[in-house]
Amino acid sequence: MRKKHTRKLPKPKRPKAKLGLPDLDHSRSAVLDGLRSPESKRGYRHAIDEFVRWYCSEPRLSFNTTVVTRYRIHLENRQLAAGTINGRLAAVRRLAYEAADAGLLSPELAAGIRRVKGIKKLGVRLGNWLLSEEARRLWQAPELSTLKGKRDGAILSVLLGCGRRRRELADLQFAHLQQREEHWAIVDLVGKGGHIRTVPMPDCVKSKVDAWTAEAGLYSGKLFRCVCRAGKVVG
Repeated sequence: MRKKHTRKLPKPKRPKAKLGLPDLDHSRSAVLDGLRSPESKRGYRHAIDEFVRWYCSEPRLSFNTTVVTRYRIHLENRQLAAGTINGRLAAVRRLAYEAADAGLLSPELAAGIRRVKGIKKLGVRLGNWLLSEEARRLWQAPELSTLKGKRDGAILSVLLGCGRRRRELADLQFAHLQQREEHWAIVDLVGKGGHIRTVPMPDCVKSKVDAWTAEAGLYSGKLFRCVCRAGKVVG
């Protein structure tokens, strides 16, 4: 009787505990591809690249809870702000999850990395914050007799009166300005993280915007355009 030769199936690859540069580059690309905002991509790219340089400085490190905790201590020793440290850790957590989704890291290690706590924000938030009178003076600073001044006044009005970010302001279109219940609003504007928002626009802000668009002769497309030295709208 001849023995039947059974074909051995290849063993499934086990997730790694130590990731090399190709694995980290693959996970980094997956993280960045999942982000919409250019600002978020820039921030995550910087945070991940910084972590990879630190991680690869000791090639035998495993990618686990202990290592990420050590990285947090490393960031604390650099005396970075709590918000900065928490942002860097958020990028590392996302890197771990993308590695786990690709089968490069075990789900248990990724879950452990997620449990690494950030830094508590204590006390009053520091920084220079405008008082209402200071904001009013800033609002009135542009020279409204020129086209550029009207544009700058409208930009400051939207930033201060509607609380918009720079990217949201740059992406603002005429189609976003709509009347809702007899009031003007910025409708369906895609903001940070891909969130869609509708924001009320005060009448004083709308009047500044109308003064700019009427002087510039704009009726569609992007709301704010470049003004050249000759005082003409470009783009």
